Amino acid sequence: MDSLPSSLNSSKRLKEEFVSNLTGSSILEVAAVLTNVSILILLRHSVSSDRLIKDVSLKKSDDENLSSKDWRAYITTLAADFLVIVLPTILFLTVLSDWTYIWTISLMTLLFFICAAKGSCSHSPPFEPGVHSLKSVLSSYRFSVMIGTCLCIMAVDFRIFPRKYAKTETYGTSLMDLGVGSFVLVNSLVSRQARSVSSMSWKTAFQSTSPLIILGLVRLVSTASVDYQVHVSEYGVHWNFFFTLAAVSILTSIINVPPSYSGILGSLVLVGYQICLIYGLNLYLLSNERGTNIISQNKEGIFSIFGYWGMYLLGVQLGNYLFFGNHSSAMLRSNSWARVWIPMLLFWTTVLLDRYVEGVSRRMCNLPYVTMVLALNLQVLSVLTLSDYIPGSKTSILEQAFNRNLLGSFLLANVLTGLVNLSVDTLSASSVAALFILVLYASVLTIVVGIADFCCIRLKFW
Repeated sequence: MDSLPSSLNSSKRLKEEFVSNLTGSSILEVAAVLTNVSILILLRHSVSSDRLIKDVSLKKSDDENLSSKDWRAYITTLAADFLVIVLPTILFLTVLSDWTYIWTISLMTLLFFICAAKGSCSHSPPFEPGVHSLKSVLSSYRFSVMIGTCLCIMAVDFRIFPRKYAKTETYGTSLMDLGVGSFVLVNSLVSRQARSVSSMSWKTAFQSTSPLIILGLVRLVSTASVDYQVHVSEYGVHWNFFFTLAAVSILTSIINVPPSYSGILGSLVLVGYQICLIYGLNLYLLSNERGTNIISQNKEGIFSIFGYWGMYLLGVQLGNYLFFGNHSSAMLRSNSWARVWIPMLLFWTTVLLDRYVEGVSRRMCNLPYVTMVLALNLQVLSVLTLSDYIPGSKTSILEQAFNRNLLGSFLLANVLTGLVNLSVDTLSASSVAALFILVLYASVLTIVVGIADFCCIRLKFW
């Protein structure tokens, strides 16, 4: 079979170099970006109402009463969600990225005044946090992770997207470094183990993991068949995101521990792995030399499994303690404070580990990276918890749509990203063209996910 034209291979090489050898930004700036997205979600909640959300949701699920009026109401609400949450996020990640801290302060001020104005006009009793509230916060959190990931995987190939937000090569912190770690943590916080649900049988465990393995193989074959750009130092030659999730799921199924002890096991795994890194494993993983065997070819992806597994185990215990443990009023108030001081503790732990043990490295998924992912994700949860004290709705139509099709929305985002990269020279696109493509991409993603939700279509393999 003839090789691809040199122009295509040259374009692939340039795109790979464009996302290589990057050092990231500061953990504080990443925290500010995440805070901005979280506040946008809260702002949307503050200008909406639970009654409107419930009315639209009930009508779209009632086939007998379904009408064009209901459809228009759903699309109008979905469009409002897009304009308040998604569009500003695109701008924050591109043309407004140099003013991140200013926007953080501005959004916090705007939210304060909206809440003060609505609070003074409201005669309803103060909202009491409860189990339903916790589920809403977790839904908003999962949505924020997914929409941020979907926007970044497309934007990173354009020059309008700051390189400081792209994945780091060896050590450092960046927005996109949070991607796979956040997915692992999202799954752990709401996992069967965190909810103290009985463990799965081997058959069920295999059924839940096999789709991830299949998706990993499909991605491997498809990227190779079209000569799609692949950043080899991220996972390795053949490894990818789906294989990592599958491996963590398999390990969790094999070694099943109660949630009250999973944090201890996770800590032991992470400390043991970090000791191995310090005593020479890090040099092997960061080396550009690769052998011919499968482990050497995919060393980053394979060895980082230990870090992600340890992170998952910690997430199980945190999820059980913060969200699925004792739901008495006293415990809920105590856990609300815990959602504030735990991220702060993890933040300073990351700073100390980064300075005195080893730098943060997503590539190896070392201990400082794990504490950073935990700190920043729990910070997002802490900000979203403010929804309990803000008059308005506790969710949005867009959040519901994404949460009901998390896997489907992520797969669609990957397909759209691939199509754009194969049909557009992203590196040569002007800022205006890049911004137009990003908005169009986000619009298509929102509309398709929204229509799927409206029609009660859910992509679920297990």
